[in-house]
Amino acid sequence: MSVGRREALDSCRRTEAGRALFGLLPVFLAVLCLLACGKKAEPSPRKIKVGIAVYDQYDTFISELIQCFDGCVQKRREEMTTVLFNAAKSQQTQDKQVRQMIEDGCDVICVNLVDRTAPTKIIDLAKKHGVPVVFFNRELVEEDLFRWDRLYYVGADAFQSGMLQGKIAAESCRENPQVDRNGDGSIQYVVLEGEVGHQDAIVRTEYCVNTMLNAGLHLEKLGYVLANWNRLQAQTQVSQMIARYGDRIELIMSNNDDMALGAIDAYKEEKIERERWPLIVGIDGTVPGCRAVIDGEMAGTVYNDNRGQAEAMFELVCAIGLQEPMERYRLINGKYIRLPYQKVTKENAETYLNRKQH
Repeated sequence: MSVGRREALDSCRRTEAGRALFGLLPVFLAVLCLLACGKKAEPSPRKIKVGIAVYDQYDTFISELIQCFDGCVQKRREEMTTVLFNAAKSQQTQDKQVRQMIEDGCDVICVNLVDRTAPTKIIDLAKKHGVPVVFFNRELVEEDLFRWDRLYYVGADAFQSGMLQGKIAAESCRENPQVDRNGDGSIQYVVLEGEVGHQDAIVRTEYCVNTMLNAGLHLEKLGYVLANWNRLQAQTQVSQMIARYGDRIELIMSNNDDMALGAIDAYKEEKIERERWPLIVGIDGTVPGCRAVIDGEMAGTVYNDNRGQAEAMFELVCAIGLQEPMERYRLINGKYIRLPYQKVTKENAETYLNRKQH
């Protein structure tokens, strides 16, 4: 074969190969496009913003609850961010904070009401902008909760805490006759009440007293004071009662642990021997409350499951904001998640303390 003919044949072959490669180019580009489009078609995980408004972040129970809720959020940080506001016991401030959360684009709002009887502005704002609200711990009036189908409540039944507190006090009085120091057959008591007009405060006191009466105990009320769930205020108030009633005080019923601890602080400040202290009972089962029970400074407390409330609130938020099915908790009447209270005495306080700390 001549050189010229061979070169012509090679040139022809190169041309045919080029045509074949050129013919495959559209296929190659189509595959690349499909791969690229496939990547773009993958949905990015939905991320929601959750606003939280608390009545007072220095309330021990609420502080522990928020810590538990934040622990749940930390496990889902790629899907959820949170912003926390402290109303410092001002409903007007809380109303403004909720407005700000809505304007900042929060998808769900969790509200620990300052005034359970005044949720109207929050509900109206939320309904107007279509932002669901999970109220927690401080229960609003039922009629308000049913004003819109995207309002919910997570908490517990206040009457149960009062009944259990009454049982602890009644059992302690029967097991320790020396509680009736003057031996008159009646237990002289005072009440540390949480807040004026607050449902939990009213119901806790009422059911505690009624439970003790139903147990056959005779009671004499010396008085009650408002300490606004606050330890320092309770200490001040109890110091004044000690000056007024002295050893006549045989029982102190406190609507929460912080105020019960304030009563203990008062007796320590007055340098009164432990044997002369009255029986002191609290509610909430906070970490310092459980420790006081273990130390014998409180006869008992009632475990208010703030960890359970935090987890229930988190699951509800995920169901609302991320459209996830609820697994551990169920809504009652499409509105409520309620968790039970439990008695805490010296025999089991260590168990509840460990539950709080882990």
